[in-house]
Amino acid sequence: MEASRAPSVRAWIIWTVGVAAYVLSIANRSSLSAVGVEAADRFSADASTLSMFAVLQLGVYALMQVPVGILLDRHGARPIMTIGLVLMCVGQLVMAFSPNVGVAIAARMLLGAGDAALFPSVLRLVSTWYSAQRAPLMAQLTGTVGQCGQLISLIPLPILLHATSWEVAFATLAGTAGVFAIVVFLIVRNHPPTVTADVSVNTDTGAIRIVKSSFDLRQSLGEAWQNPGTRLGFWSHFTTPFAGTAFIMLWGVPFLTAGEGQSREVASVITTLFVLFGMALGPVLGTLSGRHPLHRSYGLVLPTIGLQFVVWMTVILWPGQAPMWLLVVLVFALATGGPASMIAFDHARAHNPQHRLSTATGLVNAGGFISALIVIFAIGLLLDLQGAGSPENYTLDAFRIAFLAQVPLWLLGSIFIVRGRTAVHRKIGLKPPKKPKNSDA
Repeated sequence: MEASRAPSVRAWIIWTVGVAAYVLSIANRSSLSAVGVEAADRFSADASTLSMFAVLQLGVYALMQVPVGILLDRHGARPIMTIGLVLMCVGQLVMAFSPNVGVAIAARMLLGAGDAALFPSVLRLVSTWYSAQRAPLMAQLTGTVGQCGQLISLIPLPILLHATSWEVAFATLAGTAGVFAIVVFLIVRNHPPTVTADVSVNTDTGAIRIVKSSFDLRQSLGEAWQNPGTRLGFWSHFTTPFAGTAFIMLWGVPFLTAGEGQSREVASVITTLFVLFGMALGPVLGTLSGRHPLHRSYGLVLPTIGLQFVVWMTVILWPGQAPMWLLVVLVFALATGGPASMIAFDHARAHNPQHRLSTATGLVNAGGFISALIVIFAIGLLLDLQGAGSPENYTLDAFRIAFLAQVPLWLLGSIFIVRGRTAVHRKIGLKPPKKPKNSDA
């Protein structure tokens, strides 16, 4: 049968080009992660202002997910990827020559809009060029390979910046995105020549689903939110990845260098370990989630949250600067958050009817962005309130207090995860129904 045939050479070429573009989008997304101190100096930005770079960029990325899905259904992956890469090119070019912080923030927002197009587009290519049996594996591989983009922003980009200039470093990223826009337009095709149209794909989570987005859009958000599986997924995604996102996107390198007294080279090694740990843990947690669907919350999600809390509190309460081994343990604990957050989509898929899947997935996906935006901004605000809002005023004690902003979100999310799990188990009959308040039984 056609579905069981091995992928063609052309399919591999198109996937390779697509995933390379996704790697570049991750590199652009996290391009301030290792040069946050330089950005603060260049734009004379305090900590709150610096945090707005990441907050608004992620906010635009989240808001663009639904429009991108609609455009993908109408026009396919090739034009949407090309436009996304062009937007990233323009955004980084504006960033390279921004005269002030306002223009620079606008550039990051433009970058977020372009970045939003890449991952869903590559997943669409996977679904149209690969068989149904092979597509889930290719989707997982796409996500894992894409994380290599963070390594580009953590190692080569700072080296280039310090060897040349801010303008050259970010213009180089812009030029690379422009070149990839041309390559994608020339090589990528929406579907094989034997297929007359794309299948409809609506996901940015790594799960390939054939649904009708136009039908899904007629479903209200309220209907999806009333499903306990959606709520459990939302709070699982809300609580697991934000600590790692805040660390790797903005505050990790300043904390390690200005706070913990590590050299920039050592900080690069530590943040690189974060990426490598996450890539290694993804298949492990994914396999465990598939094998133990009834124990995802108590067996995987809550232990991940507990590990992050315990290790962060150990670092915060450590007398003096933390030893190297503890910083490595910290990034390992933070790296569990990304793979654990993908379990949230397992809840949405398992407990929602297929015609409402994309609505539920969108709600779940919003959770991690909301918590990341809150924490990134809160850390910057707490640094400012302590008079440590600029690189020359960063101190270890100020960072310790600022990172406590994560604790309320861990507690809030954990409470709702427990409540959500109970509601899900009631829905599927593993717990007795909730008694009415006026019942005498």
